[in-house]
Amino acid sequence: MPKGFLWGGATAANQYEGGYNEGGRGLSIADILTGGSLNKKRRLTPPKPLEDEFYPNHEATDFYHHWKEDIAMFSEMGFKVYRMSISWSRIFPKGDELVPNEEGLKFYDNVIDELLDKGIEPLITISHYENPLHLSLEYGGWKNRKLIDFYLRFAEVLFKRYKGKVKYWLTFNEINMLTEPFGAVFCAGMLEEKDNTELNRYQAMHHQLVASALAVKMAHEIDANNKVGCMLAYHNMYPYTCHPEDILFAQKYAQLHNFIAGDVHVRGKYPGFAKRYYEENNIKLAVGREDYEILQQGTVDFISISYYSSACVSIVKAGEKTDGNGTANIKNPNLEASDWGWQIDAVGLRYVLNQIYDRYELPIMIVENGLGAVDVLSEDGAVHDAYRIDYMRKHIEQMKEAISDGVKLIGYTCWGCTDIVSASTGEVKKRYGLIYVNKHDDGSGDLSRMPKDSFYWYKRVIESNGAKL
Repeated sequence: MPKGFLWGGATAANQYEGGYNEGGRGLSIADILTGGSLNKKRRLTPPKPLEDEFYPNHEATDFYHHWKEDIAMFSEMGFKVYRMSISWSRIFPKGDELVPNEEGLKFYDNVIDELLDKGIEPLITISHYENPLHLSLEYGGWKNRKLIDFYLRFAEVLFKRYKGKVKYWLTFNEINMLTEPFGAVFCAGMLEEKDNTELNRYQAMHHQLVASALAVKMAHEIDANNKVGCMLAYHNMYPYTCHPEDILFAQKYAQLHNFIAGDVHVRGKYPGFAKRYYEENNIKLAVGREDYEILQQGTVDFISISYYSSACVSIVKAGEKTDGNGTANIKNPNLEASDWGWQIDAVGLRYVLNQIYDRYELPIMIVENGLGAVDVLSEDGAVHDAYRIDYMRKHIEQMKEAISDGVKLIGYTCWGCTDIVSASTGEVKKRYGLIYVNKHDDGSGDLSRMPKDSFYWYKRVIESNGAKL
């Protein structure tokens, strides 16, 4: 890999941190999401958690009490960067206060200082799937324009508090998930099923795009060294057949689900295909007088993506369905799949990286890529996750190919570097980590940590800057 390549790992506070009612933290939308499984979806229980339900995010895998131990393990692996998110409701318990919670800030002071002490660059996601619950109950989530000001107050506190310590920022996690029904709760905090309409989701996305642009401008004004990126969930969909209608449909799918948000973030304006889609689907956005100028002035410095799998789409032929990251489309007969049905397509990552770089010509970070699998403790007490090593090896090989193609790839943070709670299913059983956490879906486990085989493999990869796979 190029000199200075940023190897590391990634997590999100709502899936990892725990301590949901400690340190002055308020409730977030993640705190009213029950556990789930392959066959049972997570449920929302507003306006508060119920006593007879299990909420895996409340404790998650307890970074709140294990942060020093975990960062030491990240350092042992050789991380150059660690992507984390800051719990909004830990800083502003309701989300609309004027004064932040100092105890919450001090927790992140300790975490960030420890990362820097270990030579690990913090990469901070400002908003990652856990809007303060009060903002949903009182304002209806991001369909309400008032959330822009609340978000900017939160962002300003972070930019000023961590000036000179944090250089890399992401404004919103997987903002383009708002093109899918999945995004209504997770991205926008819209809890009522009746609110999950295309109009509301695209309105919420517009508000977030405006907030992101204003945050980018603010970050640059507070510290000229700040680098602020967008984060897209990359939906890689191939045409299921070679019929011209399928080719066109796959192109339109990418435009709608990947490039509307991407174009606004990078080019500062809505593309023509978005305007046509909005007109044809009666999506009439409420746009502020200065919004388009704001979008032009707040373009990002780099692009980050999540990439896990691919699938197929078609309008001329039916096919067996397969799951993915917030999507469900047609199964590709040429690919294998994970335990959760996500199709494994390492070559697709090279295709995606080329597609993004050809379009935008900005540096790219892969900030989520990993394999959710059922990990079993062997008789020797270890986790021999050769399948995860194989997954990561093949994707890193394709990253090298993309760099040879001319793509400017600057970093890779595997998801999640330690076991966490799955966002889609609310399970710990769906493990992503290179570090095993003794925590289970019935709430049992002592939360002890242990390296998996992939931990030692990734350590060698980083030591060799990708030469030894």
